[in-house]
Amino acid sequence: MAALAASIPSPHSSTSLPLKQRLSAISATTKLAIPLPSSSASFPSKQVWRNPNLSRHQHHRYIDRSVNMDELLSLLSRTTTAEELHAVMSPYAGGGRTPLLSLRFMVSLLSREPDWRRSVALLDWMLGPAGYSPSVFAYNVALRNALRARQWSFASGLVLEMRSHHCLSPDRVTYSTLISYLARAGLLDAALLWLRRMDADRVPPDLVLHTTLIELALKLNDHSKAVSIASRLLGSSSPLDLVAFNSIIHAFSRAGLLREAQQLLVEMRENYQVPPDTVTYSTILCALVARGRYLEALSLFSEMRDRRVPLDLMTVNIMIDAYGQLDMAREADRLFWSVRKLGLEPSIVTYNTMLRVYGDAELFGEAIHLFRLMQRKEIQQNVVTYNTMIKIYGKSLEHEKAGNLMQEMQLKEIQPNAITYSTIISIWARAGKLERAAKLFQKLRSSGAEIDPVLYQTMIVSYERAGLVGHAKRLLHELKHPEGIAKETAVAILANAGRVEEATWVFRQAAEAGEVKDISVFKCMMDLYSRNRRHVNVIEVFEKMRAAGFFPDSEVIAVVLNAYGKLQEFDKADAVYKEMEEEGCIFSDKVHFQMLSLLGMKRDFSRVESLLEKLSADPNIDKKELNLVAASVYERANKLDEASRFVSQIRKRASPNPLALDLELYSSV
Repeated sequence: MAALAASIPSPHSSTSLPLKQRLSAISATTKLAIPLPSSSASFPSKQVWRNPNLSRHQHHRYIDRSVNMDELLSLLSRTTTAEELHAVMSPYAGGGRTPLLSLRFMVSLLSREPDWRRSVALLDWMLGPAGYSPSVFAYNVALRNALRARQWSFASGLVLEMRSHHCLSPDRVTYSTLISYLARAGLLDAALLWLRRMDADRVPPDLVLHTTLIELALKLNDHSKAVSIASRLLGSSSPLDLVAFNSIIHAFSRAGLLREAQQLLVEMRENYQVPPDTVTYSTILCALVARGRYLEALSLFSEMRDRRVPLDLMTVNIMIDAYGQLDMAREADRLFWSVRKLGLEPSIVTYNTMLRVYGDAELFGEAIHLFRLMQRKEIQQNVVTYNTMIKIYGKSLEHEKAGNLMQEMQLKEIQPNAITYSTIISIWARAGKLERAAKLFQKLRSSGAEIDPVLYQTMIVSYERAGLVGHAKRLLHELKHPEGIAKETAVAILANAGRVEEATWVFRQAAEAGEVKDISVFKCMMDLYSRNRRHVNVIEVFEKMRAAGFFPDSEVIAVVLNAYGKLQEFDKADAVYKEMEEEGCIFSDKVHFQMLSLLGMKRDFSRVESLLEKLSADPNIDKKELNLVAASVYERANKLDEASRFVSQIRKRASPNPLALDLELYSSV
C-alpha cells in the first residue's frame, strides 16, 4: 500500500496534474479480475410519494438503491492501482453523461473507505472520469481521512487544491477539521496559520475551535499565544458560553494576568449573565496561590462561599495550601477535617498538603499522627507523602528517622525520586554527615539514575557550606561538559546556582546545536543576566529565543525593555514593544509603564502623549497608576506643569487623605 501514497503527489502543486499521475500503483505485481457488484433487489416505489409533474427519467436518474455499498467497498479494498479502481467504478461513470450514483452516495462511500490513499484516488475518479462537479462535502471527507492518517502536509495540500484548482471556498467544517487535528497533534503554529487563512476567507471559527487552540497553547506552555487566542475570542461577536469563559480565564490566569481574569469573572456575571461555576473560581484561586497572592485568594474564596458556589476537592486543596502559607494552620486543619461534611472524599493530594502545612507550622506531632492514621486506614501513600515526612523529620533534627523512613518506603515498593535523595542529602549535610551524603550522591551517579537539577544544586551547596570548594568546583566543571545529563538541565542547574560564566558557556553550546527546546531555559538565562546586570547578554538570549521560534510573554518583554533602557537603546525598545503588540502579545501594566518611562528618558514627549492617550482609553489599565507614572515621567524631565496636570487628575479621582496622596506621589517620583 505504501507505493500508492508515494505515487500521489502533494495536492498543493502549482498546476493541475493528469489523474493518472496522481493515482499510481500501490503494487503492479498482480492483476485482479474484478467482478461487478451484485445488484440488490429494487424496492417498489410508493405511488403516493410520486410527483406527477416529474418525468420518468427524473425518477430513475440515480441507481443508488440498486447498488450494494458493502460489496462495492469490498471490491475497492482489493484494488492496488488507479486502473483497477477505475475498472471497479467504470460501470457507474455514466459514459460521459450524468453519473449514475448520486453525490450523497459517493460522499458516504468516501466516508466509509478506511484507506486515506484510496479515498483520495476515489475523489480524483469523481472529479475526472465520472464528471462530478467539485464538492466541498467530498473534499471534507477526504481531508478528514488524510488527517486521521496524520498526513498533515497532504491534508493542507487538499485545502489548497480546493481553492486554486476548483475555485471552491473551504467552509467552516473544512477549516475546523484541519485546525483541530493540527492542534491535537501539537502543531500549534500550523494551526494558527490556517486560523489566519480562515479569517481571510471570512469564515467565523466556532467556540470549540478557539477553546481547543487555547488549551493546546497552554499545554505547550506557550502562554502568550494562549492569551492572544483568548483575547481574540473575547473580542469576537460570537456569544460566549461558560466553557469559553473558563477557557479564557484559564489562559489569563496561567499567563499571570490575574487582574484581567478577576475582572472577567465579574463581567461574565454582570454583563453576560453567565454565572461563574466551581471551575471558574478554582482556576483563579490556583493562579493566585501559585503566585503568592494568598490574601486575594482568601477574599475570592470567601466570595465563592458567600455565593454558595459548590466546592470541589481541587479548591479545598488549594485553600489548605493558602492557609498554610499564611501561617493559618488551624484554619487549614478545620477545613481539612470538614471535607467529608462537604460531601467530598479527601484524596492523597489533600492528605499530603495537610502534612506539609503541619510541617511548615512545626506541628510535628499532628503530622506524625496524620501519617500513621493514613497507614491505619490503609490510605495509599505515595512518594510525595514520604518526601514530606522525611523533610519534617529533618526539621525536627531526627536524621536517623528520616533515613529509616526512606528504607520503609523502599520496602513498600515506593521508589524514591530525586527530591527524596536531595532532601536526605541536605539533612545529612546539616547534621555533619557530609561523607555519608557524598557516598549516596556518588552511588546515584554510578547507578545511572537520572540526576535532577535540585539534587545537583543540593550537593554543590552542601560542599560549599562545608568549605569543600574544590569538590563544588569539580561538580560545576562536570556540568560544563555534561555527559549523561541534558544540556538544558545543566543550564538550569548552573543558572539557578548563579554561575554566570559556566551557564553562559553551556547555553551557547546548546543554542548553537539547536538543543534548547524549552522556553523556560531562555527565561532562566535572561533572569540570571538581568540579576547580574549583564544587559547585553539579556538581549542576546532574547534574540536567540525569537530565532528559535518562541513567542515571549509579558514578563520576558519587561526584562528586555529594562535591558534596552539600561543600554540607552530606546529606539530598539520601542521597536520590540510595537512588534510584540502587533503580534498579539498581551502586556501587563508594568510593560506599558516601562515603555512610558523609556520614552520619557528619550525625551520623545509626542510619543509619550500618544501612548498615554491610548492607555487612558484602555479599560484594563489602572488609571491611578498610569497618572502616577506619567507625573513621574514629566517630573524627571523637569516639566512641572505637565506633571501637575496628572497630579490634579489623581486628586479629582478623590483621596480622603491628601497627605497620604502627597506621600504616594513623592515615593513614585
